Amino acid sequence: MTGRSAQAAPGGAPRESHAANAYHRATMPDPEPDSVPLPPPSFALPPVEPSERRSRASEVHALLKRDIADFRLVPGDRFTEGEISERLGVSRTPVRQALFQLQQEGFVEVLFRSGWRVLPFDFDRFEQLYDLRMVLETTAVHRLCEPVRLTDRTALDGLAARWLVPFDQRCRDTATVAQHDEAFHCTLVAAAGNTEMARVHRDVTERIRIIRRLDFTRQPRIDATYDEHARILTSVLAGRGEEAAQLLRAHITASQDEVRKITLHQVHLARRGAR
Repeated sequence: MTGRSAQAAPGGAPRESHAANAYHRATMPDPEPDSVPLPPPSFALPPVEPSERRSRASEVHALLKRDIADFRLVPGDRFTEGEISERLGVSRTPVRQALFQLQQEGFVEVLFRSGWRVLPFDFDRFEQLYDLRMVLETTAVHRLCEPVRLTDRTALDGLAARWLVPFDQRCRDTATVAQHDEAFHCTLVAAAGNTEMARVHRDVTERIRIIRRLDFTRQPRIDATYDEHARILTSVLAGRGEEAAQLLRAHITASQDEVRKITLHQVHLARRGAR
């Protein structure tokens, strides 16, 4: 895959390429004040004893990561530790620990004397993660179709009950379908029986979640997901490994192509829908 960079200036810059222009729009937010009002928390955190600070930091970390994945916080948003602390009703220590962990994971950055900022999308990184996802999932479906390999058939039957359904029984809620889509791919990999492969795949899934969920903001992509999942699953259940892998590659590539079209405007529309 070829990396993309945002070298064009904002405004009336010449169109370099579709992908480069999309990257530019997604990574260069409109001018905003140093700090924006933070959204209300997804849930309130109760008081905590000092001995529980480590687990509290984990709770804060999970909450902030979820806020980013659910577009409550979007690329370019700025905030301070004090604002997060006040919003969640916790001390700054677990907040700081959670933010440093998010920084290591590539979600936020610390600004000199200016608090923190949600990082712009890194499309080079997403390309690499999608490539890794492709390798893991196609390997998994090949393993699932090997006649002598023990696989989790119960898990596959559960997928069939959700995805091999009549058109009028399909779920139409975009957030729910996004969650079901993640579960479909994670279940395929886990059912293959390689725990290390499943662990790496879960990590990849977490890292691409925010960008992947933007793929489910339009109804046609939901219908396409049902159709494509059904074909992949039918091939797996029939033991046609190469066919299943080819369908899976096409499915992931289609999702990857949608990622390349993402603009900052879409992200802010998604935030509006999440509120």
